[in-house]
Amino acid sequence: MRIIVGTLLAAVLVFSPAVAQQPATPVAPDPATQLASDPLNTAATYAYIMDGDNGQPLYSKRGDEPMIPASMSKLVLYYIVFERIRDGRLKMDDEFSVSEHAWRTGGAGTDGSTMFLPLNSKVRVEDLLRGAVIISGNDACIVLAEGISGSEEAFAREATARAKELGMTASSFANATGLDDPGQRMSAHDIALISYRIIKDFPQHYAMFSEPEFTFNNIRQYNRNPLLRELQGSDGVKTGHLSTAGFGLVGSAVRDGKRRIIVLQGLTSETERKKEAPRVMRSAFVDFTSTKLVDKGAEVAVADVWLGAKDKVPLIATQDFGTGVHVSALKSIKAKVSYTGPLSAPVKEGDIVGNLVISVPGMSNVEIPVAAGASVEKLGLFGRAMLGLKGPETGDPDAPKEAAPKGE
Repeated sequence: MRIIVGTLLAAVLVFSPAVAQQPATPVAPDPATQLASDPLNTAATYAYIMDGDNGQPLYSKRGDEPMIPASMSKLVLYYIVFERIRDGRLKMDDEFSVSEHAWRTGGAGTDGSTMFLPLNSKVRVEDLLRGAVIISGNDACIVLAEGISGSEEAFAREATARAKELGMTASSFANATGLDDPGQRMSAHDIALISYRIIKDFPQHYAMFSEPEFTFNNIRQYNRNPLLRELQGSDGVKTGHLSTAGFGLVGSAVRDGKRRIIVLQGLTSETERKKEAPRVMRSAFVDFTSTKLVDKGAEVAVADVWLGAKDKVPLIATQDFGTGVHVSALKSIKAKVSYTGPLSAPVKEGDIVGNLVISVPGMSNVEIPVAAGASVEKLGLFGRAMLGLKGPETGDPDAPKEAAPKGE
C-alpha cells in the first residue's frame, strides 16, 4: 500500500546552507500558476529575474517564450568575440574594414543606433567592441560579425549554433544587430543566461558595460542603460527597442555582495523603462531569494522494513534541489516523502524506494527519487518465526505504518 511518510517543513529540507554554483537542473516558476497572483506585477510583457551568483531562476513571466529581443540579441555577438579574444584567435588591435553593407544597414543614414563609421575605413576591434557595447552601434556589430565570420548571414548561423551549445534553447538569429526579422528570436531566460555567462566567463571585459559614454571620431555618445544612472550598484547590461517589440532591458547589479540579473521586454515607452527597471531590480534583491532545499545524499525520512534484520532504514535524497521564490512563499513550501511499504527485506543500499515531493507556491510539484541509505538483510528462519508470533500489530505487512519525518 502507499504510505505517506509525512509533511516536512521547509526548514527541515535545508540540509546545508551552501547554494550550488550552477544548479544542474534549474527550475523556473511556472508562468501559468504565477500569473494568477503575480508578485512582481510588472507592466512588461516578458520578465525574468535570475540570481546572478549561481544562475538560479527567481521569477518568470513568459520567460521561456521566444520573443523579439531587439538589441539585446547583440549579447551573443559580444560573447563570441570575447571567446575569440580569449582563445587567441582575435586581438584588440586587429582591424576590420567597414563594408558597404555595414555602412548602409547600420551607419549614419539609418534610424538605429550607430557608431558613425566611415565607409571603407579600418577600425580596431577594441573600438568596435566599445562602440557595440556602450552605444549599441549597429554598424560596429555588423563589422565585427563580418570580420569574424565572413558575412552577417554566416555569423547568424554560427550564433544560433553557439547559443544552443550554451543552453539557449529558444534562440535563433538572422543578423548581428537585433533588427526585426522573423528568424531573430530569444526568450527572456536566454537573455538572462547569456548575460550571466558574460559576467562569469569574461569579467575582464565586463567593466565595459558600465562605461557611461564613448567617443569615436570626435562624436560623443552615451550609454542608454537607465539603471547605471538610477540605481546604485548597477553595472550593465543592455537596452533594446523596436517598434514591433517595445522597450526592453537586461540589467545587472550588485548589492551587499549579491548579484541579480533582470530582463524586461514589451514596455510601452522609454519613460516607462526608466521607471520600471529600477523598481524591478530593487524587488529582485528584497522580494526574491535563491534557496537550497535538498542536498544529494541527505537523509529525509526513515522507512519501516518487514522481515529484516533491522526494522527501519534511512531514506536518502538522490538529487540536489534548489529554487528561487518570492520571500512571502518561503513559509508555504511543503514536502512529503512517500514509499510503498513497509519495505520487504532484503533491502539493498541505493535502491530507489519512493519519492520526496516538494511543493513550492507558483511552481509545479517537484519529485526527487529517494533511495535506501543502507542495506538490510532478511531475517533468518528463526527470526521470521518469532516475528510471526507477534501478530499483525508489529509484523503485518498490510498494516498501515507511518514514519516520523526527519527533523520533527
